[in-house]
Amino acid sequence: MQSVVDFLNSIIWSPVLIYTCLGAGLFYSIVTRFVQVRQFKEMTRLLFSGKSSEKGISSFQALAVSLSGRVGTGNIAGVAAAIGFGGPGAVFWMWVVAFLGAATAYTESTLAQIYKEEDKGEFRGGPAYYIEKAMGQKWYAWIFAIATIFACGVLLPGVQSNSIGNAVEAAFGSGEMIETAIGTYSLAKIITGTLISILLGFIIFGGVKRIASFTQVVVPFMALAYIIIAFVIIALNITEIPGIVAMIIGDAFTPMAGVGAAIGWGVKRGVYSNEAGQGTGPHAAAAANVQHPAQQGLVQSFSIYIDTLLVCSATAFMILITGAYNVHGAGEAFIIQNVAADIAANGPVFTQMAIESTMPGWGKPFIAIALFFFAFTTILAYYYIAETNVAYLRRTIKLPGMMFVLKVILMAAVFYGTVKTANLAWAMGDVGVGLMAWLNIVGLVIIFFLSKPALKALHDYERQQKEGVEEYTFDPVKLGIKNADYWERRLARRTQDSEASDEVSGKPVNPTA
Repeated sequence: MQSVVDFLNSIIWSPVLIYTCLGAGLFYSIVTRFVQVRQFKEMTRLLFSGKSSEKGISSFQALAVSLSGRVGTGNIAGVAAAIGFGGPGAVFWMWVVAFLGAATAYTESTLAQIYKEEDKGEFRGGPAYYIEKAMGQKWYAWIFAIATIFACGVLLPGVQSNSIGNAVEAAFGSGEMIETAIGTYSLAKIITGTLISILLGFIIFGGVKRIASFTQVVVPFMALAYIIIAFVIIALNITEIPGIVAMIIGDAFTPMAGVGAAIGWGVKRGVYSNEAGQGTGPHAAAAANVQHPAQQGLVQSFSIYIDTLLVCSATAFMILITGAYNVHGAGEAFIIQNVAADIAANGPVFTQMAIESTMPGWGKPFIAIALFFFAFTTILAYYYIAETNVAYLRRTIKLPGMMFVLKVILMAAVFYGTVKTANLAWAMGDVGVGLMAWLNIVGLVIIFFLSKPALKALHDYERQQKEGVEEYTFDPVKLGIKNADYWERRLARRTQDSEASDEVSGKPVNPTA
């Protein structure tokens, strides 16, 4: 199984995809005139300005749902893997892909808002929807939807639950093994997998509102607690920070693990962590209730900063300051070996050791608890993404019980991922991330050259900003954007309501309003 998955990854994660991710971010940064920098102040204002409705969730809830997908195992175990296989320089390339990826996140999330739909009283949207409506290629949208259901429903949840299982075993495990029908596994992992699956089932059977309600509380709380611990460790070793930064930047251009390893692992784990261009973030973005599509694009762009430039950087500094890492070379050799050779880089142990070395007795249990919340909320986000794509397919295929089957499969995948080895879980997750990234980035580029809808929305929003409007409006027809059905109906309702109000108040009705 491992050899098959590794072979698939060697094809999917070729240098072409790695440089495509970087290239797409650079391209959208240039065409939006670095929106991720120019509109930073507006991003922070928008975080708390939107309100939820019966059909949609607030901007902050959408941010929390998308952050629950972004802030997860990749921020703790993924950073460790990037350093372990790519050297300290991989952290620099994670920063680069995050900064450039913020523009990609704006683009894909704005597209998700423009082309969203109402489905049984809830907003739905994402790459499958905007590929069909903006590209006019339903067959390509179907391929993305099927690949995403497979990735988020089967492959990716196992990565998250595996890291929870490994962290719990390291912190609380007794070493006792249990023989089951599918193999012999740690008792701690079996118990952990069972509890995660039960709790997951309780929440996912409650719908997107329950997911949003859970994540908007848990994600900010755990992210803040994790960052505080990281900052304490950094503050205790503040004199070493200049040397660590110099090492990261120096190794980025003269990489100890090789140019391909540093850039490759930095981009791969960067995309895995912040998900910019991967196509997962737009699903939560589409569910937000906003006045203008560009607003949610800006909010989602801001989430990349939180994920990589804050949380991932905190992890990297902890690991590098304390020296709790190895750097793998060719074969079984190590370029740097600071800890035992049998400690897997594809796991949370480096981070646990970093905290443990500064705060004895805290590291293992704290990371186990943090990983549980980070990874569990990420699994919830994956379910919502898979559910949205099942809903997309259900518009054409009217098979009963599709959502129920998805929930059962996801719960089984979570349990399976918890007990399996870290290398297999991560390799399967990389297949899922790579498939989605390929399909989404190609779609984004084609859509841009066909009609530039996200760029038109940005220009329209910035025009209204300059005019100082109190309430933003979005008229896709006026902007030359086709198939934005929800926004066309919304504008028509607003116009009718305005005309009716004018008639009641005795004001003359403007027929062109």
